[in-house]
Amino acid sequence: MPGVNLPYLLEIALMVVVLFFSVIIHEVAHGYVALLNGDPTAKLSGRITLNPVPHIDPIGTLLLPALLVLSGSRLLFGWARPVPVNPLNFRNYTWGEITVSACGPLSNLALAVLFALLLRLDLGNIGLMKLAYYGVSINIFLALFNLIPIPPLDGSHVLAAVLPRDLLRLYRHLEPVGFILILVLFYTGIMGAILMPIYRQIAQLLLFG
Repeated sequence: MPGVNLPYLLEIALMVVVLFFSVIIHEVAHGYVALLNGDPTAKLSGRITLNPVPHIDPIGTLLLPALLVLSGSRLLFGWARPVPVNPLNFRNYTWGEITVSACGPLSNLALAVLFALLLRLDLGNIGLMKLAYYGVSINIFLALFNLIPIPPLDGSHVLAAVLPRDLLRLYRHLEPVGFILILVLFYTGIMGAILMPIYRQIAQLLLFG
């Protein structure tokens, strides 16, 4: 862990603020688009709110970011508690699954664009500029990570919605081991080898394009 000093603590605080805000927007987007598709479950559960308390996940919102900070990571990521969604309420099941699942990562890409625009304004406030930079980097990573088509990530729901029935039956076998598979891909470096080139291309476009 880097030497603990005030500048380092301030940067960590900025990253934590951006991460919390971004994962909350991600989950609110899921809940709101589910409502537009006819499913009020998230709304009735009080989850379409920017209040962070209902969205806190002990592992994804607290433990994982804390471990990344302690390990000296320069990029934080995590997740909020998933909003409850009942696809049986969707007016169109396939369209509902695709739009509700895709809107989370898309909300993060939209946030990355907004933070990039803020960064380009160059308002002269160093703290604000660092916050905008972390907003770009963290949200690009969140979007790409969640688009991975491995259960339970959002990308898996999008893929499952368009797979033929026979392939879907085979794909469902990944569900019990999806989280383990994600961890293996991370620890072996395969996940980084896939995501980082795409991450760099998007970051280059938003920050310097």
